[in-house]
Amino acid sequence: MIRIFKSQDEKLLEQNEITPNCWVALTDPTSSELRKISEQFHIQLDDLKAPLDEEERSRIVVEDNYMLILVDIPVIEERNGKDWYVTIPMSIILSEQIIFTVCLADTPILTTFMKGRVRGFYTHMKTRFILQILYKNASLYLQYLRNIDKKSEELERNLQRATKNREILELRELEKSLVYFTTSLRSNEIVLEKLLRSDKVKKYPEDTELLEDVIIENKQAIEMANIYSGILAGTMTAFASVISNNLNIVMKFLATVTIVLSIPTMVASFYGMNVNMAGVPFAADTYGFWYVILFAILLSIIVAIIFARKNMF
Repeated sequence: MIRIFKSQDEKLLEQNEITPNCWVALTDPTSSELRKISEQFHIQLDDLKAPLDEEERSRIVVEDNYMLILVDIPVIEERNGKDWYVTIPMSIILSEQIIFTVCLADTPILTTFMKGRVRGFYTHMKTRFILQILYKNASLYLQYLRNIDKKSEELERNLQRATKNREILELRELEKSLVYFTTSLRSNEIVLEKLLRSDKVKKYPEDTELLEDVIIENKQAIEMANIYSGILAGTMTAFASVISNNLNIVMKFLATVTIVLSIPTMVASFYGMNVNMAGVPFAADTYGFWYVILFAILLSIIVAIIFARKNMF
């Protein structure tokens, strides 16, 4: 899908034709759309297709008539009815008069710009637009990292009484998300450092300061991802032991209950033997049956008290 935006009279308007100083957003574009853009604006088709490969690495490519900036962005992926965090590539292509963005899926980063919610955003200020996108990207990483931290805390509370592996598996998914984030953020950091040394993206006085803010946000996101990864790894190890201990407690309780309940069975088995009645206590007594039942109950109670004092329940 191709959407075209242009700033006019302090407003962002969507239009049907590509004109100078506009922004062309390609979201999961088709081969024909990519070919059309490539032929019309002399952009290599491989550069346009690069962000459509989920394994593509972050980098900067400078050609004669355009510059390609490829970074990883965080996205939410739904699996088994739950939201998980992964990263996908997104490219920003800066030509002489037009800026292009290419991505596999809709992202809140670009949606915010499309809805005109970013202050000081103008499509004709292309280099500043690039830095604003990168800043929103770093901010989104921080937001998702906080969400991961809250989700891990919720899972920790559930793990206190867990006896199954579901919570551990969910923590494992969060740990994988943090690994994706850390790897992508480090790759983005290299791109940002190259941008800082490049004169091609410094056309406005505020651009250098904005780029430095982007780098700071990205470094903060890296530090948070590393901290959360360390905490999560320790939590998984600790709570794996907790789950095992909880299971042991359940097994101990069941074993104790089984022993207590087996006593009446044993007594009934002894009295149910096919032997001479003369040798069986209470065999000739009218209330013999109730004596045996009472004896079995009292014996079970005594054993249960002993186990309770030894904290076996």
